[in-house]
Amino acid sequence: MNKLLLSIVVVLVALGGYWLGGGFARPGMGSGESAAEREPLYWVAPMDPNFRRDQPGKSPMGMDLVPVYEAPQGDVSISPAVQQNLGVRIGSVTSGPLARLITTVGYIQLDEEQLSHVHTRVDGWVERLAVSSVGDRVSQGDPLFALYSPALVNVQEDYLAARRSNSRGLIDASRQRLLSLGLDAGHIAALEKSGRAQQAVLFTAPRSGILTGLKVREGMFVTPSLEMMAIGRLDSVWVIAEVLERQAGWLAPGQPVSMTLASYPGEVWSGQVEYIYPELNEMTRTTQLRIRFDNADWRLRPNMYAQLDIQAGDGRARLSVPREAVIRGSKVDRVVMRMAGGSYRSVPVRTGMESADRVEILDGLREGDEVVVSGQFLIDSESNLDAELERMGEAGASHTHQH
Repeated sequence: MNKLLLSIVVVLVALGGYWLGGGFARPGMGSGESAAEREPLYWVAPMDPNFRRDQPGKSPMGMDLVPVYEAPQGDVSISPAVQQNLGVRIGSVTSGPLARLITTVGYIQLDEEQLSHVHTRVDGWVERLAVSSVGDRVSQGDPLFALYSPALVNVQEDYLAARRSNSRGLIDASRQRLLSLGLDAGHIAALEKSGRAQQAVLFTAPRSGILTGLKVREGMFVTPSLEMMAIGRLDSVWVIAEVLERQAGWLAPGQPVSMTLASYPGEVWSGQVEYIYPELNEMTRTTQLRIRFDNADWRLRPNMYAQLDIQAGDGRARLSVPREAVIRGSKVDRVVMRMAGGSYRSVPVRTGMESADRVEILDGLREGDEVVVSGQFLIDSESNLDAELERMGEAGASHTHQH
């Protein structure tokens, strides 16, 4: 039964070889220049491998006998014409760093390092409010509010009294108290110039930015514990993103990140990972990270939804091949390798991480090896069929010997 099956498969392979223009040769069958350089072992009939002769001739069916050469099991030789017809392209096994591409999403937030919270240091009443709503832009030194506070009036009067006493110790102590209650050098200079305590002290913006919070209105009584308003800058923003637990080990500060937004199709922003939060979210099993982006034109706005591509990885050198060179199998992956003599062989490989258009090779290839990246499926099927025929032939011979 095995001999019958073997004969049927060999006939199909021979017909396939002729259909492709005589381009393929089974293991041991040469073609082109490489075949001419070697001595044939014998000649066989294309339609009947059992018909052998020691020299060229015709088969019983009138076909030219095919030379058989000694070659490694599973190797396939292809004529240059067939290679061109199949569009065979060759790629190399290279060594170098591979980036693990992590695609995720995030939300734009204010840079908290550039956020100022405005409080008073005394109890009082807001007499005038110079800003009206969240989102208002302010510049450093712009008026924010005027505060009436009996405590501020008293310390101003004490400072003026100390100046009239000409006591350097009293003057310095009174000045230090003014500063500790939130008055700055400008307030003190105005007080010295006027010689009168200000009933409503005007407070100004400590930095330029936008109002991100406003919790007071004119006439409100305020205390030091109340955050009256907050001022943030948009010159740079944070994007808070989340990655899966299994990807967390790939991350490191400084890795480049590309960001796209639905608001600006076709535009790409470049940033980098700034901080990886130490805790894992126990509900979503994700790790948060912070990415900083420059925003000089203020087009990036808080709470915008962002698509992110993180170029992660450890930067060490890895062997890799083009992604299209790998033939995926249910148990074993393979590539078709070009041998030194110009023939091709299907070899098993153990793959690792994937990065863009490259696949890491953990075992099976060496740096500098050449692999087929186009047309490899037909070559692979021919190589595996030839190897199987050889295996079946050996198994049949062994079975016959036992009987």
